[in-house]
This record gives sequence, C-alpha cells and structure tokens, in this order.
Amino acid sequence: MQLLSLDLQYFSGEKTEKATPKKREDARKKGQTAKSQDVNTAIILLAVFLFMTFSASYIGDIVFDLFHQTFQEYMLMELTENTVQVITMDLMKEIALLLGPVMIIALLAGLFSNYIQVGVMFTAEPLQPKLEKIDPIKGFKRIFSLRAIVELLKSILKISFVGAITFVILWMNIDRVLSLSFKSVGDSLTTMANLAIQMGIAASLALLFLSLFDFLYQKYDFEKNIRMSKQDLKDEHKNIEGDPLIKSKIKQRQREMAMRRMMQEVPEADVVITNPTHFAIALKYDEDKMDAPFVVAKGVDYLAQKIKYIAGEHDVVMVENRPLARSLYDSAEIGDAVPEEFFKAVAEILAYVYRIKNQM
Repeated sequence: MQLLSLDLQYFSGEKTEKATPKKREDARKKGQTAKSQDVNTAIILLAVFLFMTFSASYIGDIVFDLFHQTFQEYMLMELTENTVQVITMDLMKEIALLLGPVMIIALLAGLFSNYIQVGVMFTAEPLQPKLEKIDPIKGFKRIFSLRAIVELLKSILKISFVGAITFVILWMNIDRVLSLSFKSVGDSLTTMANLAIQMGIAASLALLFLSLFDFLYQKYDFEKNIRMSKQDLKDEHKNIEGDPLIKSKIKQRQREMAMRRMMQEVPEADVVITNPTHFAIALKYDEDKMDAPFVVAKGVDYLAQKIKYIAGEHDVVMVENRPLARSLYDSAEIGDAVPEEFFKAVAEILAYVYRIKNQM
C-alpha cells in the first residue's frame, strides 16, 4: 500500500497534461511565449537589404556627397574649435540621413516579426532583476543543457548555410570580382555594393527558411515547459472555484442558460395563467411524462411579460386568474407538477383551453 501511494504521488506530480488557458495566460503575463529570435533576425535583415536595393541611388548620393565634402572642404579647413564643431554637426546630419531610414525599416521589421509570432504583448516581468540569473550553478547547468546543444547546432547550421550561399553567389560572379582591378573606384564600389546586396538577400531568405523550423522547435519546447501535472490541474480548479468573482460569473451563466431553456419551453405550453401584469405561469399536460399538469416556465414582472410575449407569438392561450397565478408561483417550481389542491382549478382552465382549440 505504501509503494502504491508513492507511485500515485509520482504520477500525479509528473507533468503530462497540456496547459490550461489560465496557465497560458499567466505565462503570457510573465512574458513567456513561443518565439524564435531567428525569425526576427531574418525578417529584419531581409527588410533592410530590400530597402537598400530600392534606395541604392539615395544611399549612393549621400555617400558620395559625404566623401566629396570630406576631401574637398573639411580637409582644407583650418583646425579650430569652431571648424571642428561645424564638421561634427555636418557629419552627424549626413549620417542621420544615411542610417536613419535603415534603422526605421529595421525597427518596423522587428515589430512586425514579433507581432506575427506573439501578437500584442506588454509586460515588464522579464526586465525585473532576479538573483537566480547570476547563480553560477544554474548558469553552468544552462551551458551544458540540451537547449545549449541545440543552439550550438543551430549556429553551425546557419553559418554553413550562409557561407555556402555566399560562396555560390561569389562563384557565379567570379568574372565581375576579378575585373574589379580594371575598373574605376566608383564602378568598383557599385559592383561590390550589388554583390553585397545579392548575398544579403539570399542569406536572409536562407535564414528565414531555417527560422521556420526554429519557431516550430521553440513552440514545442514552450508547450513542454508549461505542461501541468494532474495535481496542478486539481489545484488550479480549486483556486478558480474559490474565487468569488468566478463563482458569481458561473452562477450568472447558469441562470442565463436556465432562462433560455425555460423560454424555449413556453411555445410548447398548453396555457399561460397570468396575474395579469405581475405573474405568469406556463403549464403543460403530457400524460407520458406526468400524471398531472406541470410547470414549464414561470416569472414575475419583466420575466412574466417576456413569457406572455413569447406565448402570444406562438398562439398559446393565456387565461387571467390572479389568485391561482400567485399561488402557483409560490408553491411550484419549474418542472414540478401542479400541487394537488390546485387540480380542480387547473383542470377547469385546461378544459376551457381544449374547447377553444377544438373550435379553432
């Protein structure tokens, strides 16, 4: 018996169950979600190189203007405090015009890559300092963990892919590379820029292809890490049921469902007995279910008006009987048979209803 209890404790503590929606929400609040950094890197690189492809003339003009001013103006200026300040401000403006659009494109691409992976998420939990992050023992375990080995293999694979693609592009353009020594400086720079952009786009596409597999791995690893044990499920269920807000929402949902079911039964009723304004009781007689008529719906004030409205839409006979309506409302619940002391009054009403239906 003791061994059996230990086995049960072991299996109840083993994380074999999928995470519940609440567990996923809590993990998301902490910034824990399935995300591949390689997807971000690949999309950013691809966006930057595509931008450089379509804005090559813009970038080239700025670079050539920068070199022209440097060799034609700045190098001929007298070195003073004022000239250094002027040169610095001019260079800062030129660099901002050169790198600003590239940085904006990279920022937008980074936001887009994060959005397609995790959606909109704002949390400061990962930024909070934790002492366990500088624990040397845990750091040593992370270095020699399975995740570290996977990251090493990923890095080797990425380097191999990028190196192979770079070699292929250079080999395909070997004639252009060998002819650089016979070209002018401007033509050489143009050729090198074209080759660099081609290699960058090809490498970015290769990294994007590899990042898809990395994203699938990150998703698998995330799902594995947030798994729950059977005991975790029980504890979460207890915590949820103990929350007064959750309890009130559950009761409200149950009342709404019961009201919908009740309203669905009103069209099947034989008669609705009214107060006429405050109470409404819908009765049905089905000898296969009960030996006596039973209550299918009842309500007061607004609910009574709703019952009468549905009954009117489905041609259910309504009979005004103030004392009987009030008494039935107080003494019978939905699904209960009419109390014995009201048999005679209800029988007379049903006989009247059946006569009307036969005449119709």
